[in-house]
Amino acid sequence: MGGLGGFGGLFDIKAAGFRDPLLVAATDGVGTKLKIAIAAGRHETIGIDLVAMNVNDLVVQGAEPLFFLDYFATSRLDVAAAASVVKGIAEGCRIAGCALIGGETAEMPGLYAGGDYDLAGFCVGAVERDQVLTGAGVAPGDVLLGLTSSGVHSNGYSLVRRIVEGEGFSYAAPAPFAPGVTLGEALLTPTRIYVKPLLAAIRSGGVKAMAHITGSGIVGNLPRVLPDGVAAELDAATWNLPPVIDWLRQIGRLDPSELLNTFNCGLGMIVVVEAASADRLTGQLQAAGETVHRVGQLVAAAPGAAPVVVTGSAGTWGSETTWRV
Repeated sequence: MGGLGGFGGLFDIKAAGFRDPLLVAATDGVGTKLKIAIAAGRHETIGIDLVAMNVNDLVVQGAEPLFFLDYFATSRLDVAAAASVVKGIAEGCRIAGCALIGGETAEMPGLYAGGDYDLAGFCVGAVERDQVLTGAGVAPGDVLLGLTSSGVHSNGYSLVRRIVEGEGFSYAAPAPFAPGVTLGEALLTPTRIYVKPLLAAIRSGGVKAMAHITGSGIVGNLPRVLPDGVAAELDAATWNLPPVIDWLRQIGRLDPSELLNTFNCGLGMIVVVEAASADRLTGQLQAAGETVHRVGQLVAAAPGAAPVVVTGSAGTWGSETTWRV
């Protein structure tokens, strides 16, 4: 409702068609991925990352993103760079189907140096009270569907930068794993936004829970949707590492444990579904443009056992022996 420029943004939730909605809110940033955008002088897609990190957190609870606000802080405003960032934010909102209703731009030369800037995003969504995903029905026998990521997404970039800069690579050089683009451009590939395909899947039935795979990776995020007494078993041979993460593995000499505790390892979202609906939901998500892998299942947890276990055979992810994380 209304336009930009006021002291607050208005949004008519009734006009959005909800009967008995619960509001769901999220806030997030993009971390040190910003350092690569600044170093590479490429700001076009970092706004998509900002939106993605927020809306993907909302959809795992069954919520449809309604509106988004951004916070842009810098030393001295570079109008061209800021315009590119905001254009990316608008594009992310378009992909997610939410409204960009406001934001804040702050110049703080005493706090930020040179051309540095920081971003934060804030998003509010809604879900009908009787449709919220709580994970309450998650049980042994459920199937885990993994939706592929577009790459590193927006977590683990402190390690990425340490590997790239420590090994003497230039962000302006050709990417060894992605022909036709620079290393900086490849590392800035935006986070995939899963909102619309997942909302459709939820509404079709059979989805019990979802985990957005962000910082701390698969082993850190999947337990957040598992009730007591339930554990997840995943087979790393059922999907592939993205070329960028496989390259980081080789150059950084990272073992499976380091990969799984830092990166999404190729799965940006893991969906817990009832076994009887797994094939139907796989086909539905694939028809919506997602690449889907059946990556594991839920089992009864043994006392004291880890809630998530990922196993790999010899040769998987460069390991010479079988492994278990």
